Amino acid sequence: METIYHQPYFVDPQLELLIERIYPPRVCIDNDTFQDCTLVKVDSANKHGILLEMVQVLTDLDLVISKSYISSDGGWFMDVFHVTDQFGNKLTDESLIHYIKQALCASRKEGSPRKVRMCNTGKELLSPEHTAAEITGIDRPGLLSEIFAVLVELGCNITAAVAWTHHKKAASIIYIEEGWNGGMIKDSKRLAHVQEQLENVVDAHNGQGETSSVKLTAPSAGWTHPERRLHQLMYANGDYEQCRCHDDSKSCKMSCTRTHVKIESCKEKGYSIINIRSRDRPKLLFDTVCALTDLQYVVFHAAVSSNGTVAYQEYFIRQKGGCILDSECERKRLLQALVAAIERRVSHGLRLELCALNRVGLLSDITRVFRENGFSISTMDVKTNGKRAIGSIFITDASGHDVDVDPHILDLVLKEIGGSIAVVQGPSKWDDRTSSSRANHGTKVARVEDKPRFSLGNLLWSQLERLSTNFGSIKS
Repeated sequence: METIYHQPYFVDPQLELLIERIYPPRVCIDNDTFQDCTLVKVDSANKHGILLEMVQVLTDLDLVISKSYISSDGGWFMDVFHVTDQFGNKLTDESLIHYIKQALCASRKEGSPRKVRMCNTGKELLSPEHTAAEITGIDRPGLLSEIFAVLVELGCNITAAVAWTHHKKAASIIYIEEGWNGGMIKDSKRLAHVQEQLENVVDAHNGQGETSSVKLTAPSAGWTHPERRLHQLMYANGDYEQCRCHDDSKSCKMSCTRTHVKIESCKEKGYSIINIRSRDRPKLLFDTVCALTDLQYVVFHAAVSSNGTVAYQEYFIRQKGGCILDSECERKRLLQALVAAIERRVSHGLRLELCALNRVGLLSDITRVFRENGFSISTMDVKTNGKRAIGSIFITDASGHDVDVDPHILDLVLKEIGGSIAVVQGPSKWDDRTSSSRANHGTKVARVEDKPRFSLGNLLWSQLERLSTNFGSIKS
Protein backbone atom coordinates (compact mmCIF):
# COMPACT_ATOMS: atom_id res chain seq x y z
CA MET A 1 0.00 0.00 0.00
CA GLU A 2 1.40 3.38 -0.97
CA THR A 3 2.17 5.73 1.91
CA ILE A 4 1.91 9.44 1.20
CA TYR A 5 4.40 11.67 2.98
CA HIS A 6 4.28 15.40 3.42
CA GLN A 7 6.85 17.71 4.85
CA PRO A 8 7.46 16.71 8.49
CA TYR A 9 6.37 19.11 11.18
CA PHE A 10 9.71 20.45 12.39
CA VAL A 11 10.96 23.94 13.18
CA ASP A 12 14.51 24.71 14.26
CA PRO A 13 14.34 25.75 17.97
CA GLN A 14 16.48 28.85 17.40
CA LEU A 15 14.30 29.93 14.49
CA GLU A 16 11.21 29.33 16.63
CA LEU A 17 12.58 31.63 19.34
CA LEU A 18 13.34 34.32 16.78
CA ILE A 19 9.81 34.12 15.34
CA GLU A 20 8.36 34.45 18.86
CA ARG A 21 10.40 37.60 19.52
CA ILE A 22 9.35 39.22 16.23
CA TYR A 23 5.72 38.09 16.33
CA PRO A 24 4.67 37.49 19.97
CA PRO A 25 1.36 35.72 20.67
CA ARG A 26 -1.77 37.85 20.52
CA VAL A 27 -4.90 37.11 22.54
CA CYS A 28 -8.23 38.88 22.16
CA ILE A 29 -11.17 38.46 24.58
CA ASP A 30 -14.38 39.46 22.77
CA ASN A 31 -17.62 39.97 24.72
CA ASP A 32 -19.41 41.95 22.00
CA THR A 33 -19.91 39.52 19.11
CA PHE A 34 -22.26 37.06 20.85
CA GLN A 35 -24.79 37.56 23.63
CA ASP A 36 -24.45 34.10 25.14
CA CYS A 37 -20.69 33.49 25.17
CA THR A 38 -17.24 35.08 25.23
CA LEU A 39 -14.87 34.61 22.29
CA VAL A 40 -11.24 33.87 23.14
CA LYS A 41 -9.13 34.39 20.01
CA VAL A 42 -5.50 33.35 19.79
CA ASP A 43 -2.99 34.11 17.03
CA SER A 44 0.54 32.76 17.41
CA ALA A 45 3.50 31.13 15.74
CA ASN A 46 2.84 27.39 15.70
CA LYS A 47 4.51 24.49 17.46
CA HIS A 48 3.58 20.92 18.27
CA GLY A 49 1.37 20.76 21.37
CA ILE A 50 0.29 24.42 21.35
CA LEU A 51 -3.40 23.53 20.91
CA LEU A 52 -3.31 21.33 24.00
CA GLU A 53 -1.60 24.09 26.00
CA MET A 54 -4.29 26.60 25.05
CA VAL A 55 -7.16 24.24 25.87
CA GLN A 56 -5.47 23.29 29.15
CA VAL A 57 -5.37 26.91 30.31
CA LEU A 58 -9.12 27.30 29.73
CA THR A 59 -10.21 23.97 31.20
CA ASP A 60 -8.07 24.46 34.31
CA LEU A 61 -10.27 27.46 35.04
CA ASP A 62 -13.36 25.22 34.71
CA LEU A 63 -14.52 27.19 31.67
CA VAL A 64 -16.92 25.48 29.27
CA ILE A 65 -15.83 25.44 25.61
CA SER A 66 -18.98 25.08 23.52
CA LYS A 67 -17.39 25.64 20.09
CA SER A 68 -13.92 26.01 18.68
CA TYR A 69 -12.41 26.66 15.24
CA ILE A 70 -8.75 25.89 14.65
CA SER A 71 -6.26 26.32 11.82
CA SER A 72 -2.49 25.96 11.96
CA ASP A 73 -1.27 25.66 8.37
CA GLY A 74 1.68 27.72 7.18
CA GLY A 75 3.49 27.84 10.50
CA TRP A 76 0.79 29.94 12.22
CA PHE A 77 -1.78 28.95 14.81
CA MET A 78 -5.20 30.63 14.83
CA ASP A 79 -7.97 29.54 17.17
CA VAL A 80 -11.38 30.81 18.24
CA PHE A 81 -12.91 29.43 21.46
CA HIS A 82 -16.55 30.05 22.44
CA VAL A 83 -16.48 29.91 26.25
CA THR A 84 -18.68 30.49 29.30
CA ASP A 85 -18.29 29.82 32.99
CA GLN A 86 -19.86 26.72 34.53
CA PHE A 87 -23.20 28.51 34.89
CA GLY A 88 -23.43 29.56 31.25
CA ASN A 89 -22.37 33.17 31.86
CA LYS A 90 -20.00 35.27 29.79
CA LEU A 91 -16.60 36.12 31.26
CA THR A 92 -16.83 39.62 32.73
CA ASP A 93 -14.41 39.53 35.67
CA GLU A 94 -11.49 41.75 34.64
CA SER A 95 -8.97 39.86 36.77
CA LEU A 96 -10.01 36.59 35.11
CA ILE A 97 -9.77 38.11 31.62
CA HIS A 98 -6.33 39.53 32.45
CA TYR A 99 -5.18 36.16 33.77
CA ILE A 100 -6.37 34.31 30.65
CA LYS A 101 -4.41 36.68 28.42
CA GLN A 102 -1.29 36.29 30.52
CA ALA A 103 -1.60 32.52 30.82
CA LEU A 104 -2.19 31.92 27.10
CA CYS A 105 0.86 33.99 26.21
CA ALA A 106 2.97 32.34 28.92
CA SER A 107 1.79 28.93 27.72
CA ARG A 108 3.06 29.72 24.24
CA LYS A 109 6.40 31.15 25.33
CA GLU A 110 7.43 28.96 28.21
CA GLY A 111 5.17 25.90 28.23
CA SER A 112 2.34 25.29 30.67
CA PRO A 113 2.47 27.31 33.89
CA ARG A 114 4.10 25.26 36.65
CA LYS A 115 1.82 26.51 39.39
CA VAL A 116 -1.35 28.51 38.94
CA ARG A 117 -2.79 30.85 41.56
CA MET A 118 -5.78 33.03 40.81
CA CYS A 119 -6.36 36.14 42.95
CA ASN A 120 -10.10 36.83 43.32
CA THR A 121 -11.22 33.56 41.70
CA GLY A 122 -10.42 30.97 44.34
CA LYS A 123 -8.89 28.71 41.72
CA GLU A 124 -5.70 26.87 42.59
CA LEU A 125 -4.20 23.89 40.79
CA LEU A 126 -2.10 21.08 42.18
CA SER A 127 1.34 22.28 43.18
CA PRO A 128 4.25 20.45 41.57
CA GLU A 129 6.47 21.12 44.60
CA HIS A 130 5.98 17.68 46.18
CA THR A 131 7.05 14.13 45.50
CA ALA A 132 4.61 12.44 43.12
CA ALA A 133 3.81 8.73 43.31
CA GLU A 134 2.52 7.54 39.93
CA ILE A 135 0.78 4.20 40.30
CA THR A 136 -0.85 1.97 37.69
CA GLY A 137 -2.26 -1.52 37.98
CA ILE A 138 -5.33 -3.70 38.01
CA ASP A 139 -8.32 -2.12 39.73
CA ARG A 140 -9.66 -3.93 42.79
CA PRO A 141 -11.72 -2.99 45.86
CA GLY A 142 -9.66 -1.43 48.63
CA LEU A 143 -6.58 -0.66 46.52
CA LEU A 144 -6.47 3.05 47.33
CA SER A 145 -7.17 2.37 50.99
CA GLU A 146 -4.17 0.03 51.21
CA ILE A 147 -1.92 2.50 49.37
CA PHE A 148 -2.88 5.37 51.69
CA ALA A 149 -2.42 3.18 54.78
CA VAL A 150 1.12 2.25 53.74
CA LEU A 151 2.02 5.89 53.10
CA VAL A 152 0.78 6.88 56.57
CA GLU A 153 2.79 4.04 58.13
CA LEU A 154 5.87 5.35 56.34
CA GLY A 155 5.35 8.85 57.75
CA CYS A 156 4.25 10.48 54.49
CA ASN A 157 1.65 13.24 54.37
CA ILE A 158 -0.69 13.16 51.35
CA THR A 159 -1.28 16.65 49.96
CA ALA A 160 -3.35 15.65 46.92
CA ALA A 161 -4.60 12.53 45.16
CA VAL A 162 -6.23 12.01 41.79
CA ALA A 163 -7.31 8.56 40.59
CA TRP A 164 -9.20 7.14 37.62
CA THR A 165 -10.45 3.63 36.84
CA HIS A 166 -11.51 2.32 33.44
CA HIS A 167 -11.99 -1.20 32.07
CA LYS A 168 -10.63 -2.77 35.28
CA LYS A 169 -7.44 -0.72 35.02
CA ALA A 170 -6.45 1.93 37.58
CA ALA A 171 -4.10 4.90 37.58
CA SER A 172 -3.42 7.42 40.30
CA ILE A 173 -1.07 10.28 41.10
CA ILE A 174 -0.53 10.88 44.79
CA TYR A 175 1.40 13.95 45.94
CA ILE A 176 3.26 13.34 49.18
CA GLU A 177 5.64 15.15 51.49
CA GLU A 178 7.71 14.40 54.58
CA GLY A 179 5.16 14.26 57.40
CA TRP A 180 4.22 17.66 58.76
CA ASN A 181 7.71 19.01 58.06
CA GLY A 182 6.73 19.31 54.42
CA GLY A 183 8.84 19.31 51.29
CA MET A 184 9.83 16.65 48.81
CA ILE A 185 11.37 13.37 49.90
CA LYS A 186 14.97 13.93 48.87
CA ASP A 187 16.81 11.03 50.46
CA SER A 188 17.34 8.41 47.74
CA LYS A 189 17.28 5.47 50.18
CA ARG A 190 14.00 6.64 51.68
CA LEU A 191 12.52 7.12 48.21
CA ALA A 192 13.53 3.58 47.27
CA HIS A 193 12.00 2.19 50.47
CA VAL A 194 8.67 4.02 49.94
CA GLN A 195 8.56 2.82 46.32
CA GLU A 196 9.30 -0.78 47.35
CA GLN A 197 6.49 -0.79 49.93
CA LEU A 198 4.01 0.65 47.44
CA GLU A 199 5.02 -1.95 44.86
CA ASN A 200 4.33 -4.71 47.40
CA VAL A 201 0.80 -3.39 47.92
CA VAL A 202 -0.02 -2.90 44.25
CA ASP A 203 1.45 -6.27 43.18
CA ALA A 204 -0.10 -8.23 46.05
CA HIS A 205 -3.14 -9.54 44.14
CA ASN A 206 -1.84 -9.54 40.57
CA GLY A 207 -2.66 -12.64 38.57
CA GLN A 208 -0.63 -14.25 35.82
CA GLY A 209 0.21 -11.74 33.10
CA GLU A 210 -1.09 -8.80 35.13
CA THR A 211 1.40 -5.98 35.58
CA SER A 212 1.58 -2.83 37.66
CA SER A 213 3.92 0.10 38.04
CA VAL A 214 5.00 2.46 40.82
CA LYS A 215 7.20 5.47 40.14
CA LEU A 216 8.23 8.22 42.54
CA THR A 217 9.26 11.46 40.88
CA ALA A 218 10.16 15.02 41.76
CA PRO A 219 7.62 16.95 39.64
CA SER A 220 9.66 20.16 39.75
CA ALA A 221 12.24 18.46 37.51
CA GLY A 222 9.74 18.00 34.69
CA TRP A 223 6.13 18.64 35.58
CA THR A 224 3.27 17.37 33.41
CA HIS A 225 -0.31 18.45 33.97
CA PRO A 226 -1.84 15.83 36.34
CA GLU A 227 -4.86 15.01 34.17
CA ARG A 228 -2.73 14.73 31.04
CA ARG A 229 -0.40 12.47 32.99
CA LEU A 230 -3.36 10.31 34.08
CA HIS A 231 -4.31 9.89 30.41
CA GLN A 232 -0.73 8.81 29.66
CA LEU A 233 -0.67 6.36 32.57
CA MET A 234 -4.02 4.80 31.64
CA TYR A 235 -2.93 4.43 28.01
CA ALA A 236 0.37 2.84 29.09
CA ASN A 237 -1.69 0.53 31.32
CA GLY A 238 -3.58 -0.66 28.23
CA ASP A 239 -7.12 0.41 29.16
CA TYR A 240 -7.78 1.34 25.51
CA GLU A 241 -7.24 -2.25 24.34
CA GLN A 242 -10.69 -3.26 25.60
CA CYS A 243 -12.43 -0.57 23.53
CA ARG A 244 -13.78 -2.87 20.84
CA CYS A 245 -14.31 -1.47 17.36
CA HIS A 246 -17.06 -2.67 15.06
CA ASP A 247 -16.59 -2.63 11.31
CA ASP A 248 -19.30 -0.11 10.45
CA SER A 249 -17.84 2.09 7.70
CA LYS A 250 -14.64 2.12 9.75
CA SER A 251 -16.41 3.70 12.70
CA CYS A 252 -15.80 2.79 16.32
CA LYS A 253 -18.79 2.40 18.59
CA MET A 254 -18.73 1.40 22.22
CA SER A 255 -21.68 -0.85 22.92
CA CYS A 256 -22.33 0.81 26.30
CA THR A 257 -21.82 4.43 25.20
CA ARG A 258 -22.80 6.88 22.51
CA THR A 259 -19.24 7.50 21.34
CA HIS A 260 -18.62 7.18 17.60
CA VAL A 261 -15.25 7.74 15.95
CA LYS A 262 -14.68 7.63 12.20
CA ILE A 263 -11.35 8.08 10.39
CA GLU A 264 -11.06 8.74 6.66
CA SER A 265 -8.19 9.64 4.36
CA CYS A 266 -8.13 12.74 2.16
CA LYS A 267 -5.09 11.91 0.06
CA GLU A 268 -5.46 14.79 -2.37
CA LYS A 269 -5.11 17.25 0.54
CA GLY A 270 -2.76 15.06 2.53
CA TYR A 271 -4.87 14.76 5.69
CA SER A 272 -6.50 12.07 7.75
CA ILE A 273 -9.97 13.27 8.82
CA ILE A 274 -11.38 12.28 12.21
CA ASN A 275 -15.05 12.74 13.01
CA ILE A 276 -16.21 12.16 16.58
CA ARG A 277 -19.75 12.17 17.92
CA SER A 278 -20.26 11.69 21.66
CA ARG A 279 -22.22 12.86 24.65
CA ASP A 280 -21.19 16.40 25.54
CA ARG A 281 -19.42 17.01 28.85
CA PRO A 282 -16.82 19.30 30.41
CA LYS A 283 -13.18 18.84 29.38
CA LEU A 284 -14.13 16.75 26.35
CA LEU A 285 -11.94 18.84 24.03
CA PHE A 286 -9.01 18.63 26.44
CA ASP A 287 -9.24 14.83 26.64
CA THR A 288 -9.44 14.39 22.86
CA VAL A 289 -6.54 16.74 22.11
CA CYS A 290 -4.49 15.01 24.84
CA ALA A 291 -4.81 11.69 23.01
CA LEU A 292 -3.90 13.18 19.61
CA THR A 293 -0.92 15.12 20.96
CA ASP A 294 0.55 12.28 23.01
CA LEU A 295 0.22 9.89 20.07
CA GLN A 296 2.29 12.37 18.01
CA TYR A 297 -0.44 13.61 15.67
CA VAL A 298 -0.53 17.22 14.50
CA VAL A 299 -3.90 18.98 14.23
CA PHE A 300 -3.91 21.31 11.20
CA HIS A 301 -7.61 22.21 11.17
CA ALA A 302 -10.48 21.43 13.50
CA ALA A 303 -14.07 22.40 14.25
CA VAL A 304 -15.80 21.53 17.53
CA SER A 305 -19.44 22.20 18.39
CA SER A 306 -22.39 20.88 20.38
CA ASN A 307 -26.08 20.44 19.69
CA GLY A 308 -28.07 19.86 22.85
CA THR A 309 -26.36 17.03 24.73
CA VAL A 310 -24.32 15.80 21.73
CA ALA A 311 -20.83 17.04 20.87
CA TYR A 312 -19.25 16.94 17.41
CA GLN A 313 -15.52 17.11 16.76
CA GLU A 314 -13.80 17.17 13.38
CA TYR A 315 -10.01 17.09 13.01
CA PHE A 316 -7.73 17.26 9.97
CA ILE A 317 -4.49 15.61 11.10
CA ARG A 318 -1.18 14.17 9.99
CA GLN A 319 1.40 12.21 11.89
CA LYS A 320 4.24 14.34 13.22
CA GLY A 321 6.50 12.75 10.61
CA GLY A 322 4.29 14.17 7.84
CA CYS A 323 2.30 11.14 6.66
CA ILE A 324 -1.39 10.33 6.96
CA LEU A 325 -2.81 7.19 8.58
CA ASP A 326 -2.59 4.54 5.91
CA SER A 327 -2.24 1.40 7.97
CA GLU A 328 -5.27 -0.41 9.38
CA CYS A 329 -3.31 -1.19 12.55
CA GLU A 330 -2.54 2.50 13.16
CA ARG A 331 -6.12 3.43 12.38
CA LYS A 332 -7.51 0.92 14.86
CA ARG A 333 -5.08 1.98 17.59
CA LEU A 334 -6.07 5.63 17.17
CA LEU A 335 -9.78 4.73 17.16
CA GLN A 336 -9.43 2.83 20.43
CA ALA A 337 -7.24 5.52 22.02
CA LEU A 338 -9.76 8.26 21.22
CA VAL A 339 -12.71 6.29 22.58
CA ALA A 340 -10.75 5.51 25.75
CA ALA A 341 -9.72 9.16 26.19
CA ILE A 342 -13.35 10.24 25.92
CA GLU A 343 -14.78 7.51 28.17
CA ARG A 344 -12.21 7.09 30.94
CA ARG A 345 -12.95 10.41 32.66
CA VAL A 346 -16.69 9.74 32.99
CA SER A 347 -17.22 8.99 36.68
CA HIS A 348 -19.41 6.11 37.80
CA GLY A 349 -21.08 5.67 41.14
CA LEU A 350 -22.30 7.91 43.92
CA ARG A 351 -20.56 11.25 44.21
CA LEU A 352 -19.47 12.45 47.64
CA GLU A 353 -18.16 15.98 48.24
CA LEU A 354 -15.53 16.21 50.96
CA CYS A 355 -14.59 19.20 53.11
CA ALA A 356 -12.54 18.61 56.25
CA LEU A 357 -9.64 19.84 58.33
CA ASN A 358 -6.46 18.42 56.86
CA ARG A 359 -4.36 16.04 58.94
CA VAL A 360 -1.95 13.17 58.44
CA GLY A 361 -3.90 9.98 57.71
CA LEU A 362 -7.17 11.69 56.67
CA LEU A 363 -7.56 9.92 53.31
CA SER A 364 -6.39 6.65 54.81
CA ASP A 365 -9.18 6.80 57.41
CA ILE A 366 -11.88 7.77 54.90
CA THR A 367 -10.99 5.06 52.39
CA ARG A 368 -10.67 2.46 55.17
CA VAL A 369 -14.27 3.09 56.25
CA PHE A 370 -15.47 2.62 52.66
CA ARG A 371 -13.41 -0.57 52.23
CA GLU A 372 -14.65 -2.08 55.50
CA ASN A 373 -18.24 -1.51 54.39
CA GLY A 374 -17.85 -3.11 50.96
CA PHE A 375 -17.48 0.00 48.80
CA SER A 376 -14.96 0.66 46.06
CA ILE A 377 -13.64 4.02 44.82
CA SER A 378 -14.00 4.57 41.06
CA THR A 379 -12.72 8.16 40.89
CA MET A 380 -11.02 10.52 43.30
CA ASP A 381 -9.90 14.14 43.13
CA VAL A 382 -8.92 15.49 46.54
CA LYS A 383 -6.42 18.21 47.34
CA THR A 384 -5.44 20.33 50.30
CA ASN A 385 -6.07 24.06 50.35
CA GLY A 386 -4.28 25.51 53.35
CA LYS A 387 -5.50 23.62 56.39
CA ARG A 388 -8.50 22.10 54.63
CA ALA A 389 -8.92 19.04 52.41
CA ILE A 390 -11.54 19.36 49.70
CA GLY A 391 -12.60 17.34 46.68
CA SER A 392 -14.82 14.65 45.19
CA ILE A 393 -14.94 10.88 45.68
CA PHE A 394 -17.10 8.52 43.61
CA ILE A 395 -17.95 5.17 45.19
CA THR A 396 -19.51 1.96 43.85
CA ASP A 397 -20.10 -1.48 45.25
CA ALA A 398 -17.33 -4.06 45.05
CA SER A 399 -18.49 -5.08 41.56
CA GLY A 400 -18.45 -1.53 40.22
CA HIS A 401 -22.21 -0.99 40.28
CA ASP A 402 -24.03 2.09 41.56
CA VAL A 403 -24.92 2.16 45.23
CA ASP A 404 -27.09 3.95 47.78
CA VAL A 405 -25.03 4.69 50.88
CA ASP A 406 -26.58 3.96 54.25
CA PRO A 407 -26.62 7.19 56.33
CA HIS A 408 -24.93 5.17 59.06
CA ILE A 409 -21.87 4.79 56.83
CA LEU A 410 -21.72 8.53 56.27
CA ASP A 411 -21.90 9.03 60.04
CA LEU A 412 -18.87 6.75 60.42
CA VAL A 413 -16.98 8.76 57.80
CA LEU A 414 -17.92 12.02 59.51
CA LYS A 415 -16.56 10.74 62.81
CA GLU A 416 -13.30 9.86 61.08
CA ILE A 417 -12.81 13.16 59.25
CA GLY A 418 -14.29 15.66 61.68
CA GLY A 419 -15.69 17.66 58.77
CA SER A 420 -18.48 17.39 56.25
CA ILE A 421 -19.24 14.97 53.46
CA ALA A 422 -22.23 15.48 51.20
CA VAL A 423 -24.00 13.12 48.83
CA VAL A 424 -24.50 14.80 45.46
CA GLN A 425 -27.32 13.41 43.36
CA GLY A 426 -26.89 14.15 39.67
CA PRO A 427 -24.03 15.38 37.54
CA SER A 428 -20.72 16.72 38.71
CA LYS A 429 -18.07 18.63 36.85
CA TRP A 430 -16.70 15.27 35.72
CA ASP A 431 -20.03 13.75 34.70
CA ASP A 432 -21.91 13.98 31.46
CA ARG A 433 -23.79 17.25 31.69
CA THR A 434 -27.17 17.78 30.16
CA SER A 435 -29.26 20.91 30.08
CA SER A 436 -32.19 19.19 31.76
CA SER A 437 -30.18 17.66 34.58
CA ARG A 438 -28.42 20.93 35.38
CA ALA A 439 -31.77 22.71 35.41
CA ASN A 440 -33.24 20.10 37.75
CA HIS A 441 -30.42 20.68 40.22
CA GLY A 442 -30.67 24.43 40.41
CA THR A 443 -27.74 25.22 38.12
CA LYS A 444 -28.11 27.98 35.60
CA VAL A 445 -28.09 26.56 32.08
CA ALA A 446 -26.68 28.23 28.99
CA ARG A 447 -29.14 28.16 26.11
CA VAL A 448 -28.15 25.77 23.34
CA GLU A 449 -29.73 26.46 19.99
CA ASP A 450 -30.78 23.57 17.80
CA LYS A 451 -28.54 23.99 14.79
CA PRO A 452 -27.08 21.48 12.37
CA ARG A 453 -23.57 20.28 13.14
CA PHE A 454 -20.63 22.42 12.16
CA SER A 455 -18.00 21.28 9.68
CA LEU A 456 -14.83 22.72 8.33
CA GLY A 457 -16.30 23.01 4.88
CA ASN A 458 -18.88 25.66 5.71
CA LEU A 459 -17.85 27.41 8.94
CA LEU A 460 -14.18 27.23 9.79
CA TRP A 461 -12.93 29.55 7.11
CA SER A 462 -15.43 32.31 7.83
CA GLN A 463 -14.49 32.23 11.51
CA LEU A 464 -10.78 32.32 10.74
CA GLU A 465 -11.36 35.21 8.36
CA ARG A 466 -13.10 37.10 11.18
CA LEU A 467 -10.19 36.24 13.48
CA SER A 468 -7.70 37.53 10.95
CA THR A 469 -9.67 40.75 10.56
CA ASN A 470 -9.65 41.35 14.32
CA PHE A 471 -5.96 40.71 14.68
CA GLY A 472 -4.80 42.43 11.51
CA SER A 473 -2.90 40.77 8.73
CA ILE A 474 -1.40 37.40 9.56
CA LYS A 475 2.26 37.00 8.65
CA SER A 476 3.10 33.91 6.63
